[in-house]
Amino acid sequence: MLIGEVARRSGVSTRMLRHYDALGLVRPTGRTVGGYREYSAEDVRRIFHVESLRSLGLSLKQIGRALQDPAFTPSALVSDLIRWTEERLARERELLERLRAIDASAPGDWQDVLRTVELMRELGSTSAARRQRAVLARPEGRPVPAELLAGAVLSESDPVVAGALRWALARSGGDGVAALAAGARSEDVGIRRRAVLAIAGMSDAPGATEVLAEALADPDPQVRGHAALALGRHGVAAAVPALVGMVVEGSRDVEAAEALGTLSQDPVWADRITAALVDELAAPAADSATRIRLTQALVELAGTAARQVLHQLADDDDRTVALVASALARVLEERPPEDRTDEES
Repeated sequence: MLIGEVARRSGVSTRMLRHYDALGLVRPTGRTVGGYREYSAEDVRRIFHVESLRSLGLSLKQIGRALQDPAFTPSALVSDLIRWTEERLARERELLERLRAIDASAPGDWQDVLRTVELMRELGSTSAARRQRAVLARPEGRPVPAELLAGAVLSESDPVVAGALRWALARSGGDGVAALAAGARSEDVGIRRRAVLAIAGMSDAPGATEVLAEALADPDPQVRGHAALALGRHGVAAAVPALVGMVVEGSRDVEAAEALGTLSQDPVWADRITAALVDELAAPAADSATRIRLTQALVELAGTAARQVLHQLADDDDRTVALVASALARVLEERPPEDRTDEES
């Protein structure tokens, strides 16, 4: 076959076929009387071999070695190709995220684009101080894209910078919860902790309650704790089991007890929370320290049921629990009438 027909059948341009010939990759085995290249069936097969290897990302030099050197093994080269491809995809994903962040900032001109790019560069600094300044020094009236801040929140390990980022994200006016939701479901527990903590600071935002409620089932106690405290403070009763568990475990138990107190303002839940704490007090595995924390949590609850339990605990077999309960019962009795709930009065 002449070069034109080979080009039509193979889809490889005549220019590329001549280039293959010049490199020695695919040299036609014959020539016509007029001196034109003439390809055999074996030559055409070699062309398809070259194209197949090119589709894997091999350079023409590598293809030449693969086809000509019998000792050239593919395993090492394929491993290198996988690594190079992963690195290229990572760079392209990073570029895509940058472009999305710029697009989300709704730039009015190229100066806006450059400011966003500069912010990205500062947020990527190895200096925690520079990262913090980049967030806090943002001029008023120039909000930072929520997607950009959310990405920084999920990757920030410095607690001070992370706090600044959460503050800026809550003020960004964008859909920060949606930007963080994927992080709340990440396989990386550190990312989940940062995402849920940030969402907890925006618990009034649309969609926050749903993401936090899902986080109550997280296997990590810190993630569950962030979600439970935020939900409890906002009167979401689904947080009660997790909050009671935090009191039992001694994990941010004071905050958990206060959140239970907020929930107990609903008379229906006041008795249920009291019953849950009483069940834990009677649990065989509850040691003295645990029972003291549960007793202290009772004083935060509204309603008469919690006061009645405290009076009963004043006669508890555990002397320390009895003393704590007695003291707390006196505190409740001495509480000014204006600080009591209607039911207590």
